[in-house]
Amino acid sequence: MTIKTKLTAAALAVIASGAIAGSHSDTGNPMVGGAAMFPDKNIVENAVNSADHTTLVAAVKQADLVDTLMGPGPFTVFAPTNAAFDRITDESLNQLMMDQHKKQLAQILTCHVVAANAMSDAIAGMIADDGGTHPVPTVGGCTLQAKMSGGTITLTDEQGRTANVTVADVKQSNGVIHVIDRVLLPAM
Repeated sequence: MTIKTKLTAAALAVIASGAIAGSHSDTGNPMVGGAAMFPDKNIVENAVNSADHTTLVAAVKQADLVDTLMGPGPFTVFAPTNAAFDRITDESLNQLMMDQHKKQLAQILTCHVVAANAMSDAIAGMIADDGGTHPVPTVGGCTLQAKMSGGTITLTDEQGRTANVTVADVKQSNGVIHVIDRVLLPAM
């Protein structure tokens, strides 16, 4: 069984444990990964329902960040999809998911988290106010560079890798999720 198969199975186990959300009616939130996202549920409670975020959910669990992301926040999470994790080699992902690399995994994941509730219009405003590029300090100690490309927010990590926000403003009870198409890394 590959690590990605194991991660999917682990995430599905979390969903089966009772974290499945009910009706999505009239929340104003976009669907993510084929699932309803509820503004009265926290980041973890919503993320476990997204078929596009099974690898992220498993990584958050492995890094012991579940309790943190279920906390009061506020948090802005730039949430990489499974396809974003697929851009990482199986060997590298397998290594990151090992217990002895838990600290490194936690740093990578927290470089996707900001200790604020930053909706896309606020981020776009900060980008404009800063002349086209806004530094975004993360909980993990990284600084991402936010820019606009057309109508899309992009984030560049400390290694020069760029992610696009593909779904913005997924409201949570403890912040907001913006779905991104690449895993961001700290300077190493």
